[in-house]
Amino acid sequence: QVQLVESGGGLVQPGGSLRLSCAVSGSGFRINAMGWYRQIPGKQRELVARITSGGSTDYADSVQGRFTISRDVAKNTVHLQMNSLKPEDTAVYYCRARGVVVPSPFDYWGRGTQVTVSS
Repeated sequence: QVQLVESGGGLVQPGGSLRLSCAVSGSGFRINAMGWYRQIPGKQRELVARITSGGSTDYADSVQGRFTISRDVAKNTVHLQMNSLKPEDTAVYYCRARGVVVPSPFDYWGRGTQVTVSS
């Protein structure tokens, strides 16, 4: 069974930085893409950033130039470096992993980690 464990959320002042990490554990799986999404109460979950197995990245316009997604293939881990944080970045951030556990595809989410940007 594939599991996702997120870490790194917390409280930070505007202009500050945080780094989120998401580790995928299990056996017999291949990851095709991983990403970070965020959700504010009463709103739909939205894409923040994602990275494919080939290293291609995609960012929401609102975080372009401030956030960087990266991966450690050997450790099945993805990181989200968040700089120049703004109050509007406050949300629960969720990790998502899509891939294959032979022969079936999977699409799993983490439990979420709270990010609060406030003075």
